[in-house]
Amino acid sequence: MRRKWWLVFVIPPAIVVFGFIFGEVVMHLWNWLLPPLFGWHTIGFWQGLGLVLLCRILFGGFGGHGPRRGFSKRRMAEHWERMTPEEREKIRQGMRARCGGFGAPAPGSGETA
Repeated sequence: MRRKWWLVFVIPPAIVVFGFIFGEVVMHLWNWLLPPLFGWHTIGFWQGLGLVLLCRILFGGFGGHGPRRGFSKRRMAEHWERMTPEEREKIRQGMRARCGGFGAPAPGSGETA
């Protein structure tokens, strides 16, 4: 595999440019909407950038997850298919014990829904 050494020169400036753009956009949207609507104070660029970073930390976002998100779900489904019915029931009972028995009762438990 060829090393992409040129990415060292492309990625840091791209991060700076996108950070500047996001900070400016958030600052202008905040100053355009919130002071007239709610009487809040206007904010500066660094506060706008801080809001972008705070939202990134709290809510995730900006993509980056890609096709790997379905990978673990598919891997877990394959693992579940390889299990015997006894192993599956043991996991179900463990989940019921840990999660308070939500959902339909186990067959033969005598409970009614």
